[in-house]
Amino acid sequence: MGYILLEGGAEFGGEMEAPDRRAIELAGGANVPVGIIPAAAAPANDHLNAGENGVNWFRSLGATDVTALPLTDRKSADNPNVVEALRRGKLIYMLGGSPQHLEQTLAGSASWRAMLLAHEAGAVIGGSSAGAMVLCTHYYDPFQREVLKGLGLISGCCVLPHHNSFGQNWASWLADLLPDTILIGIDERTGMLDDGPDGRWQVYGQGEVTLYRRGKIERVAPGQPFGDKSLKPFKSQDRG
Repeated sequence: MGYILLEGGAEFGGEMEAPDRRAIELAGGANVPVGIIPAAAAPANDHLNAGENGVNWFRSLGATDVTALPLTDRKSADNPNVVEALRRGKLIYMLGGSPQHLEQTLAGSASWRAMLLAHEAGAVIGGSSAGAMVLCTHYYDPFQREVLKGLGLISGCCVLPHHNSFGQNWASWLADLLPDTILIGIDERTGMLDDGPDGRWQVYGQGEVTLYRRGKIERVAPGQPFGDKSLKPFKSQDRG
């Protein structure tokens, strides 16, 4: 079983180097295939620029085999060439933008099935902002102002990206709306990986991760592992 990388936004620069370098290491090193998914940027017609930025960023960290995949909508999510690239991928990274467009692009698609197979084979599946949001059971679409069903790679949680800027403003009413769900506020330039001791999560980068659970708030600083049996819903499943 592979790893999961969740990031809070403002991904291409500064302190994001720490979680992204660690993701490359967990994926197998600088020469493994890295696939960038720019679909969330497609509604703003910024997917080409976003994909290029993603490629340049990971190359700047030493990755040598980085590709922005032409995955922008539901039709392209069933493209055999895209599906094969994802199946072989060792680090698959979803960019920010529209979470609803990204989720609807991937849900039930051959690309999503390929990503799950890659993760089962050891790949790192990651995303920033919208790319992190859709991996959970629920996500909040700020454009539609509604809570929607996510892809469910990680159960029992909902990510609040850009937590140190505007994401924290969603916390109180989402806690009321989703009382049995763990809300994960991730600051910008901050990431979390399930690579800590005993498979627990660990924070990397500039800011903090803030957990909202049953009326309690817990803040986790970089370098701190977190998670126990009560936080088990974070994990999609035990890593074998």
